[in-house]
Amino acid sequence: MSEKTVAAPPAPFWSLAPYRPCALLPLRLIVGYGFLAHGIAKLQRGPELFIATLDGLGVPLAPLMGWLTIVVEVLGGLAVLLGAFTLLVSVPLAIILLVSIFAVHLPFGFSSIKLQSVTEAGPKFGQPGYEMSLLYLAGLVSLVLSGPGPWSIDRRREQRRQTSQSVVQ
Repeated sequence: MSEKTVAAPPAPFWSLAPYRPCALLPLRLIVGYGFLAHGIAKLQRGPELFIATLDGLGVPLAPLMGWLTIVVEVLGGLAVLLGAFTLLVSVPLAIILLVSIFAVHLPFGFSSIKLQSVTEAGPKFGQPGYEMSLLYLAGLVSLVLSGPGPWSIDRRREQRRQTSQSVVQ
């Protein structure tokens, strides 16, 4: 006895289902751009300022760690932005975030925005907490677990690998 398959009814015209493969694109773009922007800002202000900050925090080998952080943020941010080597670059980026949480932001609590007063010059804010670092970590974890999406270098690499494997078989 053969079973007859019934096609599912078409999705209503307002359905967002066709766009689901692109759901992580905004996340990938903002996480990648965020890391890239932070790395470039450290370069623009002068790496020696960031290195002095690390030294003041007691980070060992501050010059090496400062440059390593800048390079990882710039190249890793660019890679995430393009969806390239997402798993590989997420590890050092996550390490940078964890170090910033425990070495800098933890004493200031969760919230990244702490309005202290409003003056004629504008609002004055307190020290940021670890909220933004956690958001970036969550973004990296989401991209690693779900993949960077259809418009990414990683997806193209996977398609090429599948094509070359099917040709060999």
